[in-house]
Formats: sequence, structure tokens, C-alpha cells
Amino acid sequence: MAIVHKLRRSLSNERRSLEVPKGHLAVYVGENDEKKRFVVPVSYLNHSSFQELLSQAEEEFGFYHPMGGLTIPCSEDFFADLTYRLSQS
Repeated sequence: MAIVHKLRRSLSNERRSLEVPKGHLAVYVGENDEKKRFVVPVSYLNHSSFQELLSQAEEEFGFYHPMGGLTIPCSEDFFADLTYRLSQS
């Protein structure tokens, strides 16, 4: 699956989840208390659809992020689909 190569997902309690490669950022995604950690390229920040998610995160959380990092309030499936589309552009 192509998305696996572009998007590394791991649970935050795994040791490797602390690693963020240069040029990437970690975000937490989910609509409930159990959020998943995704590591995505910083280039995604330039895409309007990703910026819309960031605006939603700002509306919901302000500058407080309960996971200690950027938290995006959407389903994991939606986020995975979005990042797959962004990786193809």
C-alpha cells in the first residue's frame, strides 16, 4: 500500500513513536480519547485541505493540545485518506 511508504503511523506508547524524521511532524488524530499518532511531511502544511484541518483543530483546542502535540479532530480513516491524496499530488 503506497500510503505506508509516505505515512508512518505508530501508537504513542511505542518506543519508535518518539522519533520524527527531519522534514516531518507528528500529529495526533482521532475523535475520541484514543488518538493515533501520525508522522507526516511538513510539506502537507502548504495544502489547503490540511490547513482546513488545522483551523478545525484551532477552533476545538485553541493553543492547548491535550496530547502534548498537535491534535486534529477527525477520524483516522478521513486523515489517512487525505494524506494519501496529498502524497499523490
